[in-house]
Amino acid sequence: MTTLTERLPSTVDAPRPPKRGRGQRKRWELTAVGVIVALVFLFPYIVMLIGSLKSRPEILQVPPTYLPQEWHPENYVNMWNTPETPLGSNLLSTVVISLGGTALALLAALPAAYFTARHNFRLKMPFLLLVLITQMLQPTVLASGLFREFVTLGLNDTLFSMILVNAAFNLSFAVWIMHSFFRGVPKEIEEAAWLDGCTRTQSMRRVMLPLVWPGIVTTVIFTFIACWNEFAASLILLPTDTNQPLTVALTKFVGQYDSAWQYVFGVSLIGILPVVILFSMIEKHLVAGLTAGGVK
Repeated sequence: MTTLTERLPSTVDAPRPPKRGRGQRKRWELTAVGVIVALVFLFPYIVMLIGSLKSRPEILQVPPTYLPQEWHPENYVNMWNTPETPLGSNLLSTVVISLGGTALALLAALPAAYFTARHNFRLKMPFLLLVLITQMLQPTVLASGLFREFVTLGLNDTLFSMILVNAAFNLSFAVWIMHSFFRGVPKEIEEAAWLDGCTRTQSMRRVMLPLVWPGIVTTVIFTFIACWNEFAASLILLPTDTNQPLTVALTKFVGQYDSAWQYVFGVSLIGILPVVILFSMIEKHLVAGLTAGGVK
């Protein structure tokens, strides 16, 4: 007759540790895929960087060389000293126009988007569609009319004129983006702030703006990039070399019979850096603004 101790197993099987090899292999596979995708997107910029360090004859050499036979880092110094193209003034004009146009577009879009999201009025949808239709008009089509208008107002060939133009071109996009974010905030949160004694302006500043902060960041990024890359209107409205942005100044290095490609690559990289820096500085605030302002 068997006893109870004989029926029970002598040892208890310990739980098996998780297999780490499969998880590590999957992680390495994802890392490899990420590196490949990053290299695909970075490859044109790598080509521009290498090309900016070559001499012009080596860039036009057939067959081409991947790495410079002789490095020319002085290209980045020489392109700033080109008498035909004052790149320092062009870069300053680009920064002023982009910051001014972005700020003006955001300043006009916030109250317009808030009003359309919080109030129901007649012809609301036709108004929003009319705002959207203005986005379909290309700057090239409007450039001649804008030139005539700014000449009449005495604002031709000024940075302020381009700030107005860039703000107007991007206003519809900013209104629609901010309208969707304002509409996504429950009205009860704002009403609770009113019950606590906040005015409409105070609730807008302390409650609504923190809640729609991701939308503000998105609007700022896309509007700034659009202002930074604007070309057609600047080419017509800013004939003076020192007032022109980098997008127009870049064409001065490409001529009918001769082109300084090493300078074209260098100026292109210089023009990309501020946008990359801006995005890296603002991107962290996208998640931070999701819950800010919603806690009493």
